[in-house]
Amino acid sequence: MGNRNYAENGPLYVTSVSTPEWLEFAIANAGAVAMGQTINLNTTRMQCIGAYLAKPVGKPKGGIVVIQEIFGVNEHMRRVADGFAEAGYTAIAPCFFDHLETGVELSYDEAGYARGKELVLELGLDRAVEDVASAAEAISSAGRIGTVGYCWGGTVALLSALRLGLPSVSYYGGRNVPFLGEKPKAPLMFHFGEKDQGIPPEMVQKHREMLPQMEVFTYPADHAFNRDVGQQYDEASAKLAYQRTLAFFDRHLAHSA
Repeated sequence: MGNRNYAENGPLYVTSVSTPEWLEFAIANAGAVAMGQTINLNTTRMQCIGAYLAKPVGKPKGGIVVIQEIFGVNEHMRRVADGFAEAGYTAIAPCFFDHLETGVELSYDEAGYARGKELVLELGLDRAVEDVASAAEAISSAGRIGTVGYCWGGTVALLSALRLGLPSVSYYGGRNVPFLGEKPKAPLMFHFGEKDQGIPPEMVQKHREMLPQMEVFTYPADHAFNRDVGQQYDEASAKLAYQRTLAFFDRHLAHSA
């Protein structure tokens, strides 16, 4: 483990050993559409919300709760869940906003951004973490469960490791810093874009200082570099971060006793 910088150190995985065939397949097919379905998810507050569920072919390596950005469980987030299913994991993406408004899928424009900010503020992080726990329980038969989250979801993923004990990967979580003093109950990995004006270098450094045992990676990219729609997408950074993320889950879910 340790703190790695993409520009200075290059790829962490894989150097002296060959890349597993399943990992190569997942990277090559990350944009393909898997057979997923929308299900009902019971939550701790006695309210049922929707969730997108994608299952792998054959026995799962484990389960992953996929935590959305502020735009809802839209086509992009369903593709993300499909990609993890293709990599061998049962993936579930809870529709957090169903607590407030059913079927929210926002556009990546000024109006969508403004509405998304309103919804996450009204929802709150505590309720989101409760929903992650419910989603993890729903797919518990898959084996060990972890989480991955993006933007707002990156902070929910952080909290899932801190409070729920779920191994988690946090992509560019801009709300992370206030929680870095909490003791983690599970391993964490962080991905940040070096061109992200909303998460300046000093905020990234806080992660390295407060959680030195966790992996923190930066990339020559902007915020939301993993989102494969829009100008912020950076293919090289997204692929490398995805490879590292799959390797993280391989260690902590698939091969963990």
